[in-house]
Amino acid sequence: MRVDRIALSRSAPQVLRCVAAATSRLGLPPPAALTGTWFGSRAVIAPSVAIEPVDVTSVFDVQPGSRREEIGGGWIGYLSYPDAGRDGAAARIPEAAGGWTDDVLRQDISGTWWYESLSGTPAPPWLVGALAVEPAPSTCQITWGEADRDAHRAGVLACLEAIGAGEVYQACVCTQITGSVTGSPIDYFADAVARTAPARAAFVAGNWGAVASLSPELFLSRIGDALVSSPIKGTLPLDESPSALRDSAKDVAENIMIVDLVRNDLGRVAVTGSVTVPDLLVVRRAPGVWHLVSTVAARVDHDVPMSTILDATFPPASVTGTPKGRARRLLTTWEPFRRGIYCGTVGLASPIAGAELNVAIRTVEFDAAGHAVLGVGGGITADSDPDAEWRECLHKAAPVTGVGADSAASSQDRLVELTP
Repeated sequence: MRVDRIALSRSAPQVLRCVAAATSRLGLPPPAALTGTWFGSRAVIAPSVAIEPVDVTSVFDVQPGSRREEIGGGWIGYLSYPDAGRDGAAARIPEAAGGWTDDVLRQDISGTWWYESLSGTPAPPWLVGALAVEPAPSTCQITWGEADRDAHRAGVLACLEAIGAGEVYQACVCTQITGSVTGSPIDYFADAVARTAPARAAFVAGNWGAVASLSPELFLSRIGDALVSSPIKGTLPLDESPSALRDSAKDVAENIMIVDLVRNDLGRVAVTGSVTVPDLLVVRRAPGVWHLVSTVAARVDHDVPMSTILDATFPPASVTGTPKGRARRLLTTWEPFRRGIYCGTVGLASPIAGAELNVAIRTVEFDAAGHAVLGVGGGITADSDPDAEWRECLHKAAPVTGVGADSAASSQDRLVELTP
């Protein structure tokens, strides 16, 4: 493997724009990117990678390594949430897509940039040239519509009825906001990352469209035999006291139920007796909100393939419910539309560094026809209030859409008042 230091002072969004401009000019596949806290680094950018549709059983099919420093390359892509909505419509973009990159640009925790190549080849001249020039200014605009408040409320009420009947203890009920796109999705992602700095942001694109994930949540990290998941359950807007999140019986119960579900999921593939909870109910800041985060860890035999781990754990526990199977079946009747990439996962599996996958929340799905879809939702428990759950959805969507939650709520209230 080759590792070269790069004299570069640009941020990850700036580097991504530079590389994207060059690939577009040269007719190469676009870059893919992970930014935030991936693999102990600030950013990992695949300069040019063909992200193509694949079978859902083939994603992240790499025997992951155990080093934490260099990454070198690997398989980067996504896997969509598998279930349909009530309308039974087909997927808007491929259910799974990805590709192999032999090299990456990596920004370490100190801000230093590195070029890394699994094959040992130096950085190609086109990439060196791309990093030396400023790209032409470009923007992406999304004109967002309104989410269906009545449909979300009906789903929450149906969930509360199911909880009362003992069918589920908790479930994540979601809604969608759709929009029309002018410009390139990669510019949307670069702008959003620069503005909000999510911990687990990810971008991949191809002829089929693009996925721009502004996620704060780790679904799975597999480094050697160490398996870790950090589910998020519990949310308050940033203008409220973070201590109120720990004091909320509803949010604490929601988080602990999902921790138990993650323990069960990991336990299906873990070495017996190795499942632990090193962090429970930690309050962390994310774009626009406070979150309640826990961490579940386990050990897994090195020869267990990623497909087996995903069979046991996907879709992520925090976006389904308990019991998981029953919650998923009920959600297909409560939610009008297929979630798509929302609540799926985006990430990288490296033969050197291991595998890290996010939970694809705060994630925009772009199709090839200029449409965008954003999913938002929250966990429903017996203590949930439908109006409070709706406000939580708006607070989560606000950093992604650029529309303040208060403004969105006022607009929705006006719609409700004007509707006969």
